[in-house]
Amino acid sequence: MRLYPDFPLLIHTSDEWTSHVIANFDDFLIDHAACEKKASGMAISLISHYPDRIKLVEAMADLAIEELAHYKEVIKVIHSRGLTLQADEKDAYVNAFRKHVRNGKDNYFLDRLILAGIVEARGAERFGLIAEALPAGRLKQMYKAITQSEVRHYSLFTDLAKEYFDEQDVNNRAQELLAVEAEIIKDLPIQAKLH
Repeated sequence: MRLYPDFPLLIHTSDEWTSHVIANFDDFLIDHAACEKKASGMAISLISHYPDRIKLVEAMADLAIEELAHYKEVIKVIHSRGLTLQADEKDAYVNAFRKHVRNGKDNYFLDRLILAGIVEARGAERFGLIAEALPAGRLKQMYKAITQSEVRHYSLFTDLAKEYFDEQDVNNRAQELLAVEAEIIKDLPIQAKLH
């Protein structure tokens, strides 16, 4: 049984990706920590850019704290394995995706929300695959819990987009960005990274 719902993602992550991550799990943990830290920073960035959007500010404050809690949890695992954090690397997936964010105040805001939701959906899918592949134990439980958090985050960004924009506009733009995301995923090499 899969731990994540069927998101509207247009392409599923390959079994090869999951096998590669499990075989190179220490490398994956380092990347995972960086992703959690960046996700927290993204939530703070949205607060900074849209301080007048009360629902957004409250939701992003909670999200930033939750992502930092995940970061702390992953750091503990990293250190328990005798590893240390590394300098952050650029995320090819996110950077390629950001190139499709439109200019203009409303377009930019809408695209940031939808993009964030899609990134969370991909994260939920992949964390779920990892949780399924890991043997029983503390790590498996941690990844099951993180998967469920990512599922909530996807819904959070979708709901926020519909709070500030017409639902049909949100759905139409989401379909366009989902198609972009699928092409990006197809072109990414298989690495022990979340994206």
